[in-house]
Amino acid sequence: MGGAVRFSLGVAGSVLAALAVLAVPALAADAIALRFEVYGLAGLHVLTLKSNIDEDANRYALTVDYATSGVAGMFVDVKTRAQVRGRLSPTATQPEAFRKDTRRNGVDRNNKVDYRPDGTLEGGSTPPLPEPLPASATRGTVDNLTAYFMLERQLARTGSCVLAVPVFDGRYRYDLYFSDAGTKTLPSSGGQKFEGATKACRMTRHNIASGSDPEQDEGARQGTIWYAKLIPGDLMVPVRMELETQIGGVTAYLAELHGRGVDLKLME
Repeated sequence: MGGAVRFSLGVAGSVLAALAVLAVPALAADAIALRFEVYGLAGLHVLTLKSNIDEDANRYALTVDYATSGVAGMFVDVKTRAQVRGRLSPTATQPEAFRKDTRRNGVDRNNKVDYRPDGTLEGGSTPPLPEPLPASATRGTVDNLTAYFMLERQLARTGSCVLAVPVFDGRYRYDLYFSDAGTKTLPSSGGQKFEGATKACRMTRHNIASGSDPEQDEGARQGTIWYAKLIPGDLMVPVRMELETQIGGVTAYLAELHGRGVDLKLME
């Protein structure tokens, strides 16, 4: 998973991740589609997030769409689409191109990053930051969608959350740190009809560059994500998230999942 309330779900990525449309190669015929509903203070609905994961043995493509709603839209009106495509190997997940299109309070912004095999990249944001990051600060980074996708693949393979990922989204540079937070059988909660065994991962975000841009602190700063094995194959799926964001604490619930022969509707 790795906007205004930013969870990538890679989904897991944080709850807000964003994008522009890329020409994405056709991959697995049975892509995975997920919908998350996000609630804030007093159980008020603040966000709907939709994610698609498409992969085969050698390629992957991830897409996240979200828009604020309800009380959140009164403070920050955001619509975002983010997308990345890249290569897979048994030991590596390497993005090739990331795009992010956001309309925030009536203002458009476009981010992009193109990756080279040697670990260097070309990326930026329109409109640009007054002081763009130097190339040395972004070398070896991945986008936030790929960061959470890496975590989900690692969880399915090893059962461990322990992972540190350097992230650059075309505008901001930060590190995501994941650690193990135990196992738990989740009960039904918040209108979500899910009960079952989960693996919990603790997430912490550390900003590398400081500045006066107020959007730098948007998104999930830290929190816990509960993953479950809901589909066959090489991915764990986030079923519930509790995250600290700029607008306070939020809880995200997996509402629907379709793909790989599985059709679940856990919320209306």
